[in-house]
Amino acid sequence: MGKIKIKLVKSPIDKSKRQKATLVALGFRKVNQIVEHEVTPQIEGMVRKVEHLVQVENA
Repeated sequence: MGKIKIKLVKSPIDKSKRQKATLVALGFRKVNQIVEHEVTPQIEGMVRKVEHLVQVENA
């Protein structure tokens, strides 16, 4: 499996509790933070749920 870099580009303020929990599970603490994960179905699903808040690129 490959790796992906995910950058939080929008604030989770005023978003649902579930979306905030997904961002925390992905490892985000701040806006403009970049995290790197292995590409798995679980990570892809989490990214899909918050795709309006993040920017994804292949690593």
